[in-house]
Amino acid sequence: MTKEIHVIRKAHTVVAFDNERNCHVYLNCADVAYDENGFVHVGGHYEGPVATESSGRDRMVMPGFVNVHCHSGEEPISKGIFEDMGTAALWGNALYEYSNLLEIDGDAIEASLTVMVGDLMRSGVTTLLDIAGPHESWLPTLAKSGARAFVAPGFREAQWHVEDGQRLDFRWDKGRGREAFARALEVVDAAAAHPSGRLGGVVAPSQIETCSPELLQDAVSAARERGMPITIHAAQTMAEHEELLRRHGLTAVQYLESLGLLGDDLILGHCIFVDSHSWTRQRTEIDLKLLAERKTSVAHCPVTFSRSGMALESVGRYRRAGVNVALGTDSYPFNMLEEMRQAMICARLSGKSVFDVSTADILDAATIAGATALGRHDIGRIAVGAKADFLVVDLRHHGMQPVYDPLRSLLHCAAERAVEGVYVDGACVVSNGKPVLIDYDGALAELQDAQAYACRKAPENDPKGRSMRSLAPLSLPGGGSGNA
Repeated sequence: MTKEIHVIRKAHTVVAFDNERNCHVYLNCADVAYDENGFVHVGGHYEGPVATESSGRDRMVMPGFVNVHCHSGEEPISKGIFEDMGTAALWGNALYEYSNLLEIDGDAIEASLTVMVGDLMRSGVTTLLDIAGPHESWLPTLAKSGARAFVAPGFREAQWHVEDGQRLDFRWDKGRGREAFARALEVVDAAAAHPSGRLGGVVAPSQIETCSPELLQDAVSAARERGMPITIHAAQTMAEHEELLRRHGLTAVQYLESLGLLGDDLILGHCIFVDSHSWTRQRTEIDLKLLAERKTSVAHCPVTFSRSGMALESVGRYRRAGVNVALGTDSYPFNMLEEMRQAMICARLSGKSVFDVSTADILDAATIAGATALGRHDIGRIAVGAKADFLVVDLRHHGMQPVYDPLRSLLHCAAERAVEGVYVDGACVVSNGKPVLIDYDGALAELQDAQAYACRKAPENDPKGRSMRSLAPLSLPGGGSGNA
């Protein structure tokens, strides 16, 4: 049966993929034809059968973004709480002392996921990798959203514990970790078999320092038996870096290599503190060479870490070393275009040069590199045979004007505000800046109550029983009711 073909006629700009040059290129006044199976024509005038047509005048058509590292769960309700907090003894990172304090009400989990997916799609994400705790609404909500999604149910054997803000300890329960691992495999298998055809699974030992060598190896073996990608938070903080040196005398990358786990199916979450980072003690150049040789990918999420004064050094240096650097948003604001902008800025600051990365490099990281990390060659590009995952940008938006180089205008100025529509498998999932298949506004309304619940519960999860206003004082002191 012939599929219905839709055509965007004479688009002002198409960001197409040139297979011979192996890069994205600009096409002007080009037609893009697609059906539910993928792109059937990219370039000059399309003369085949057509079901519907739309004008591409004053529009840029570009590939959907691939986000290889984000967290739903309680992350969407964390907004506005701990941005100014950190543990001084742990290099100022807030992760260990504060991340376990917020507890999301079970009734709000679906709303939280809906808001995250909605925000990501509004910013042009068509494929995402969500690392979270498994729950009943996870697969149904992702399928309903229309996004292409990989679920990565996290599991670990040790919980973090910070004593008096002075040191990081680990509380081990290997039995519980093994139970979570078994449950994770059930979830990723269900995702891979989902009838939508848009869901997949990723095996995700949560953090390199919270899993035993045996669990890490068993997890990777299970993933490779299934032909699934693997993701592990590794080299993400100096506290973790020092802990691995204490235990094994190795950096995170070298430790994974010693276990035989590096490979082209492994995505390392963050991978900031490699041996050559200026904060570490090693001052060697081993880690990036290993990553490049083993074709292991890095999920770079600059916004979350730059909030804590930390940065990967640098995207340009990793790329020049041959490392596949893809992008993720990690936590809020779940805005891929803002993440891309921050990636560019952080790279140029860390690399101390405007030439460290280009706008084209960042687009590559958000598309082709992400697809490569997931083992997919049919997403992250506009080319005949690729999936019809794309976004349409309104070049008339004030943030895009005047138009000289539309991609620069989008990344440096307009961001998601100029995104008019987002499509996955040729179906519209965002129209006029709003998700169309999920109740985004309804879910958003639930988050205020969910955050209030989490704030009330925080003292129960804090070893010192501190109130939320003590844990996270407001930015400004209170000044009364404002009545004269």
